[in-house]
Amino acid sequence: YLCVGEMLPNATVLLCFLALQLRHCAADLCSWTGSGFAAAVDSRIVLQVRLRCTEGSVRWVYPGQAVRVVLEPNLSSNLRTTVCIKPSPSFRGASVFIERAGELELLVTDGERPRQVFCFRADGPHRPALYLQASPQREGHWSRRTMGFRYELLGNRSAVPDLGHTSCRPCNDTELLMAICNSDFVVRGYIKNVTHSPESQTSLVEVTAVRVYWQRSRVFERQVAPGTSQSISSWHGHIHTLLRCHVRPGDGQFLFTGSEHFGEAWLGCAPRYKDFLSVYQTARAARLNSCDFPSD
Repeated sequence: YLCVGEMLPNATVLLCFLALQLRHCAADLCSWTGSGFAAAVDSRIVLQVRLRCTEGSVRWVYPGQAVRVVLEPNLSSNLRTTVCIKPSPSFRGASVFIERAGELELLVTDGERPRQVFCFRADGPHRPALYLQASPQREGHWSRRTMGFRYELLGNRSAVPDLGHTSCRPCNDTELLMAICNSDFVVRGYIKNVTHSPESQTSLVEVTAVRVYWQRSRVFERQVAPGTSQSISSWHGHIHTLLRCHVRPGDGQFLFTGSEHFGEAWLGCAPRYKDFLSVYQTARAARLNSCDFPSD
C-alpha cells in the first residue's frame, strides 16, 4: 500500500516533488501504520499514502524523511471540505504540514504541545493532503519515537469551527438561525457544572438536558434513576470549549448547539432558550428562518 518518490531536503519550500513522476497508491484504507526505516536505505524516499475513508488514523513509528497523506474519500462533488485532526498524546518525531496550492503550511511542530483538535478548510480542486516531515536524528541512532493522529473529513458544514481560532463572542441572530439547522447537536438544558483545564486550554461544560432535538452520535445519553436500571426523562452530556472563552455556570435554560469531533461535543452557539425563541419567532413571522424548529 506504499509508493515512493523523491523529495527535496527542505520541506518548507514549494512542493516541487509534486512535479516528479511519483507512483500513487490506490488503497481502500481508513488507517495507516508504517515506519521510517525505508529512509535509512534511501534518504530521498517519500512514502505516498492514500486513505479512502471519512475518518481513521495515521501512526508513524521511527519517523524518517517524509510521508505524504492524501485524504480522498467518496464524498459529494462539492469541493468544500473540512478536515479535523487530533494529534496523539505521544506525538514525537515529526512535524505536520497542510498542503495548499503547492505550498506547505505548518500545523503542528515536533516537541510542541499539540492542540486537542485542529480543523481547517480544504478548498479547491485538489484533495486534502498532509505532509509529515521527520525531525533529524543523530547519524546511526534510531530512538523510539512515534507520531500519529486521528482524522475526520466533513462535508460543507458552515457550523464546523476552526477550533484553533474559535471566536468567543455571542452568536448574532443570523448565526444562531443557521446553527439550529447545521449543528451536529441541538439540545435544551441547564449547565450543571464547568471545569477548566489550563493544561489543555479547554473547559468542559457538564449539561443536564431536558430535550435533545438531534445529535449526530451518542454524546448525550439518558440518565438512569439511582438504584435502578430505568432511564429517566433528562439527558446528560459534556460539551468542550476553549478556556479563553471563560465559560461560567449560569441559571436558566440554554439552547446548546455545536459540532462533534472524535466523539466529543464542541460548543457553538449557546443562547438562553427564551432569547432564542424570540429570535426564531420573529424570523419565522418574517419567513426568514433557515429551517423549521420545534418551538413547543
